[in-house]
Amino acid sequence: MQRTESVAQQEAKSAFILQTEALTKRFGNLTAVNELTIAIQPREIFGLVGPNGAGKTTVIKMLTTLLPPSSGSASIDGYNIAQHAAKVRRVIGYVPQLLSADGGLTGYENLLMFAKLYDIPRRGRDQRISEVLEFMGLSSFSDKLVRTYSGGMIRRLEIAQAMLHRPKILFLDEPTIGLDPVARKAVWQHVQQLREDYGTTILLTTHYMEEADTLCSRLAIMHLGEVAAIGSPSELKASVGEGVTLDDVFAYYSGAEVDAVGGYRETSRTRRTARRLG
Repeated sequence: MQRTESVAQQEAKSAFILQTEALTKRFGNLTAVNELTIAIQPREIFGLVGPNGAGKTTVIKMLTTLLPPSSGSASIDGYNIAQHAAKVRRVIGYVPQLLSADGGLTGYENLLMFAKLYDIPRRGRDQRISEVLEFMGLSSFSDKLVRTYSGGMIRRLEIAQAMLHRPKILFLDEPTIGLDPVARKAVWQHVQQLREDYGTTILLTTHYMEEADTLCSRLAIMHLGEVAAIGSPSELKASVGEGVTLDDVFAYYSGAEVDAVGGYRETSRTRRTARRLG
């Protein structure tokens, strides 16, 4: 009987591409993330939402192996983030809040640099770069300096950089921060296409409830380092009452109001400010 239960548990775990169990991060006396337990299925778009300082970015940094957890565990594609960090990095892509594109290089040059960092074979680099440029709608701007790009174009280039090595799961930390509504929706479209065309699993953080409602099949609302509620947008709305919006759900579970644009310089300044705020 014990053996049957073990097999069943293994099969259940294999159904998830990402799992955390009581994942915790402490900085001295401050507990930034407290016993986070979530499980994400392949091809799912999962959101982490919450006010500044809720612990969202700290979660992302632990899952991308940039910060070691204080306790608890997490696995991605079957690899433990602490014990198999190098293998984890091979199957993930990460787009941080801060600018990861170099404004002094062209779009193509930025992608070439990342292709070398990812050890993509020389013979296939140009084809891979052309594919992601076309997918992100940037082919006609590949020879332009990134400092001339709009904020939305920069974000699409950064997603292209993170997708070059075809990761199984993509982490997006505030993917549309500082973008105008038109650019934001263009990024949404490409995020959805990544899941549909490549089967990419996506975990994103966001302050925009419309974004979470549009993109996420499920989301977790974080407050003071803990998950206050988890479920699909419709489930979360139903848990609060009839006729409520996701903004109402956010305020109900986090006790906070939602805080909700331009080119390279403005994008850089906006993301630096967001980064300082957590």
